[in-house]
Amino acid sequence: MAQNGMPEGYRVLHVEEIDSTNSEAARRGENGEAGPLWIRADRQTAGRGRRGREWVSPSGNLLCTLLLTDQSSAEASARYSFVAALAVAEMVSFFVGEGPAEVGLKWPNDVLLRGKKIAGILLESGQRKRSDGSGLYLAVGIGVNLASHPSATRWPATSLKEAGFSVPAPEAALNRLALAFDRWRQTLEDNGFEPVRQAWLAAAQGVGQDIEVRLGDKLLKGRFKDLDSTGALVLELEDGRQTQVHSGEVYFGNTGQREG
Repeated sequence: MAQNGMPEGYRVLHVEEIDSTNSEAARRGENGEAGPLWIRADRQTAGRGRRGREWVSPSGNLLCTLLLTDQSSAEASARYSFVAALAVAEMVSFFVGEGPAEVGLKWPNDVLLRGKKIAGILLESGQRKRSDGSGLYLAVGIGVNLASHPSATRWPATSLKEAGFSVPAPEAALNRLALAFDRWRQTLEDNGFEPVRQAWLAAAQGVGQDIEVRLGDKLLKGRFKDLDSTGALVLELEDGRQTQVHSGEVYFGNTGQREG
């Protein structure tokens, strides 16, 4: 482990305020900067989540992005969403200290604490500027509600503070996250996606249950059967047919809200 608390080979850039840690990772990746580099901000002025939604970014929460470079393809890079989810869940479980049952995963890339969203993940990729013209960068954006959480969200949200747990400093949370991410990253790179898929399924909520999946203005209903080798959700429709869902919003149980 490096002296800054990071796994060996990782660097950290900390800024007080920035538009978005993902945007900064993109700027650096496009200009050829090599990863792995964690970028952490105390505040974001233009934080964003999936589908261009605003990510509320007050001080006291963990707002960070990991820049990875020389990814083989966008499809392969997408599997890092599940690596990130497992790492975040492990980090949250460490500070919760009450066992893994408190923390769950929601497809495609949310982490839940007692059924409420405590973290989100946003992957973005692009082309690096290199002399040989090859290479992709991957920005793994992660936001974890440590000290506060937004209200009036599509899925009920929470924070460590709201749930009654001690709130770690964002730097301490990042160190714990980085260690977990590096372990799962090595698992993916050494053994492929299958052990990551199995671990994700073991922690996922809704598997084997009836769910709804919102695809834009289309709503699918069925049973969450599995996660395939690409990370797609396997949905068994009401007529018995199975379909793979590669992106969408999943709802199960009594969330109290649905996207209109």
